[in-house]
Amino acid sequence: MSVNVLIVEENPQALSFMERVVRESFSDDLNIVQAHDLDSALEMVGCLSPDSHPTRALQRFDIMLIDLDLPDGNALNLLTAVSSHPSRKIVTTLYADDEHLFPALLQGADGYLLKEDRFEVLVEALQKIVRGKPPLSPAIARRMLAHFRQDASDPEALSATETDVLTHLSKGFTVKEVANLMKLRWTAVNEHVSSVCKKLSASVRVAGPTS
Repeated sequence: MSVNVLIVEENPQALSFMERVVRESFSDDLNIVQAHDLDSALEMVGCLSPDSHPTRALQRFDIMLIDLDLPDGNALNLLTAVSSHPSRKIVTTLYADDEHLFPALLQGADGYLLKEDRFEVLVEALQKIVRGKPPLSPAIARRMLAHFRQDASDPEALSATETDVLTHLSKGFTVKEVANLMKLRWTAVNEHVSSVCKKLSASVRVAGPTS
């Protein structure tokens, strides 16, 4: 069975680079489709507009790599339109700041790849995201910890266990390694990560992203 991939990217060089990353990441047969702007991407996934619901056409994409900066609109609109679909939705961008990171995660991105990273790093990161590991690289986990530590009185404050999970992830441990260190099931670690993401969503909506 082939893996169907949609790459949404305006820049031809970046598009070619990300296609190389995808091809290196999988041994499966690949069917890669390209979209160069928001409108064409929405059409390919079966949406007439960012506010419309996707049709069955979306079912053919197993993975979506989405650049945040598109010539005709914000790619967060595309993430919103396909948020309920089980395809892996991965943001590709040059920006690692909270103003770009948090909104993408809150809109349902399964992962976040920095295009300036080395080819080998991107291949490894993409493989991990597609395998269902939480979209928390060490850098993202550190940003989340910093966000919640800014205000100890935040009603969305993390539990001690959630803080420990983020701390371990921020140091580069895998989910299974964190589970062993904390004597938890690996599924429990993922549940704590999901809880953190929900709290982040509520916290960011109230306070706005950190800077």
